[in-house]
Amino acid sequence: MQPWFVIIPAKLLARAKTRLTPLSARHGDQSAARHRELVLAMLADTVSAAVASSAVAAVMVVTNDPEVGDLVRALRARTVADEPDHGLNAALVHGAQAARAAGARAIAAMNSDLPALHPEELTRALTCAAETGRSFVADREGTGTTLLCAPSGDLDPRFGPGSAADHARSGAALLTDNWPGLCRDVDTEADLRTAVAIGLGTHTAGFLSATSRPSG
Repeated sequence: MQPWFVIIPAKLLARAKTRLTPLSARHGDQSAARHRELVLAMLADTVSAAVASSAVAAVMVVTNDPEVGDLVRALRARTVADEPDHGLNAALVHGAQAARAAGARAIAAMNSDLPALHPEELTRALTCAAETGRSFVADREGTGTTLLCAPSGDLDPRFGPGSAADHARSGAALLTDNWPGLCRDVDTEADLRTAVAIGLGTHTAGFLSATSRPSG
């Protein structure tokens, strides 16, 4: 199987995962810092799982946030600036162009908030995609998309509300298997609780353990 180039978009930390701010707000004066730490922890687990997948040759994070860039490069991922700065799909198109310029053929786009992702799940999904063609994995609810794969390199991303249906209408095939971590993106506290039950990566688990300890 040809190796995959995985693209992960990451917003500026100040704008990321705003629906998780009630969780961070419990830390009072430290809430903004704690929110950034949580977003970075989930991204770190996502990138780490992708880097560890045997089907992945390289991981590229599209971001304009210096802190994000420092983190993912330490995890052996590449970065590219979000030059369009015009939303998720434009960032992914830009990332795909950069990947092709770097010699990539098979390209996949993946969410940045998959803290329960296991490398083996991603490997299985990419193996299926290599045999299927342009295809996608839906989120746990079946309405969103967590992974979009294009063995030919032509992503044509349509992420956003209702993206599962949009990707299906664009001709992408739905991939289904037992990969709970790949399907569980985290936007809310309820999502995070589900991810905990699946089994978190070390960064997010460490964050939750540290922030749940009594102070003093």
